[in-house]
Amino acid sequence: MKIESSKPKKQRKFHYEKPLHMKQKCLASHLDKKFAKQLEKRSVAVRKGDTMKIMRGKMKGKSGKITSVNYRKGIVFIENIMRKKANGEEVQVPLKASNLLVIDLNKSDSKRFKGKVLKEEKKKETKNEEKEKNKKEKPETKKTEDKKKKKVQ
Repeated sequence: MKIESSKPKKQRKFHYEKPLHMKQKCLASHLDKKFAKQLEKRSVAVRKGDTMKIMRGKMKGKSGKITSVNYRKGIVFIENIMRKKANGEEVQVPLKASNLLVIDLNKSDSKRFKGKVLKEEKKKETKNEEKEKNKKEKPETKKTEDKKKKKVQ
């Protein structure tokens, strides 16, 4: 769905009444430099399990994993980011995704990045396996091959 109206009132109304699948895409955060190069993206939709760093506000500089995401309200909750209420009870602080930076991603869902992250990890694993095989299998010289042939005959 794309908004086609040029009237600000209708644009605001559409923004607040978007379907959830569109609100999820709008709830995105910038990626750390290493992930931005790896995924060739600047930002990504936030999910439970991602590790985030707070870039703005009173809690600036703190980081932690996302415990829950509320797509309807457009807020994110991070573990260990708490504040005290007047009665002494501690509650999690709601944060906007735009004020956060993705430090580490939850890679359990392969569909999330269409295999981009997983492909690079597999490449590293296969390179390590090839190195180990090359170390184990030493190339035989001509002298050893000739000795083996004489023994067989």
